[in-house]
Amino acid sequence: MRSAIAFAALTSLLLGGCVLPPSVEPQEKPLSGEAIGLGGVNAPQASPAWWKAFGDPQLDDLVSRGLVHNPTLAQAMARMRGAQAQVAVAHSQMLPQVTLDGDEQRQRFSGTYVYPPPYAGNWNWIGSLDANLSWNIDFWGKQAALVAQAGSEEEAARLDAEGARLAISGALVQAYVALDRAFALSDIAVETEKQRQHILDLTRQRVTSGLDSKAEVKQAEALLAASRVAREQAMSGRDLALHEVAALAGEGANAYAAIKRPALQLGGALPLPEVLPADLLSRRPDVLAARMRVEAALSGRKAAKASFYPDINLKAFAGWAAIGLDSMLQAPSQNYGVGPAIHLPIFDGDRLKSQYVGATAEVDAAIAGYNGAVVEAVRNVADRLTETGSLAKQLDEQRQSLDAAKEAYRLAERRYAAGLSTYLSVLSAETLLLDARQQQAFIAAAQATNKVQLLLAVGGDFTPPARKLARSDTTTNTQ
Repeated sequence: MRSAIAFAALTSLLLGGCVLPPSVEPQEKPLSGEAIGLGGVNAPQASPAWWKAFGDPQLDDLVSRGLVHNPTLAQAMARMRGAQAQVAVAHSQMLPQVTLDGDEQRQRFSGTYVYPPPYAGNWNWIGSLDANLSWNIDFWGKQAALVAQAGSEEEAARLDAEGARLAISGALVQAYVALDRAFALSDIAVETEKQRQHILDLTRQRVTSGLDSKAEVKQAEALLAASRVAREQAMSGRDLALHEVAALAGEGANAYAAIKRPALQLGGALPLPEVLPADLLSRRPDVLAARMRVEAALSGRKAAKASFYPDINLKAFAGWAAIGLDSMLQAPSQNYGVGPAIHLPIFDGDRLKSQYVGATAEVDAAIAGYNGAVVEAVRNVADRLTETGSLAKQLDEQRQSLDAAKEAYRLAERRYAAGLSTYLSVLSAETLLLDARQQQAFIAAAQATNKVQLLLAVGGDFTPPARKLARSDTTTNTQ
């Protein structure tokens, strides 16, 4: 009974002497799904290898290699492993720490100090060998909060790695679509060069027949030379696109020759939403990672608050201490002890208060980062949904435009060959056809790219973990 009363009195005395935390609370509040207009149905779940919908085995192989060899993903995985190690480090501080310390040295003892004869004024060996135990009882939950903080940071790093995996697969597919477009533009450039060579031949025949002058020949020659320049530019663009695909796959120059022309089925069906999905905030790894960083900051604030209270450690030791080597391990040289150790902050120049204010500011910064990720996620999906409808209409109209341009060029060429029209009409029809072909290639690629971007914007094939993320919204408890 007396011990309990003494402990209660000691605790009250210690708490009364503590530096008190300042009255400061987080100012930011996290956005909820309802606040940003999310509702209705959930987004459809994509398959783990969603890019196979494009029906190109070479793309499947490149993505598989990219997910193994890409340096960006390797960095994210390394950061995740580092965060996992920090969890183990934080958790280890909650367990008893046992060490073995030994010391032995040759020393001359003072003749005018506490040492008795025959040691005073003489040389001798002095040493100790002790096993020490220290255990932080974590009475106020500081270490538990630090473990929770490290766990949230580890989960955020894991989600970052998931986001990197998703981003790499998406970037590689988009680069592959761009490579397909580059091949299409190269084909158009080659076909345009052939057309202009044909027109130059016709123009020379018309000059021989007296239907055209050398001016038209020079115009045709200039346009043919320009088409050769355009062909070289298209070929160069194709090579650059190929280099990007290889780099995203984690490959070097030795892989360039092995990458062949894409055989994409651009109309491949992907599981895409038609409206902003209700579960958007729980599907994107970047949003979930930002949320876990809020949790980490809240745990860090709790640990900072616990620092105002006494640290209580249980310490014990057992071993030997002796003067002279021959008596070191003898029974009379044994020494041991056990007892509490208390650390109480009383005056620290406002260090703890400043740390607590800083930890609260970290919570606000993390919530602001989370809100920014939420707003950006909504904008990304909304942009892609808008583009989905627009590009479908554009592609339909462009097909009609291309068909009309082909027919216009065919008629203009026949009339020119028959001497019924001028070079200007052929040039106008050819320009229209070239533009229509290029626009067709650009819009078709843009539509496929937009599909991929929309899939990524709603989280792709990422499946959110049930653990640690059960809450639908982050709260800002002061804990």
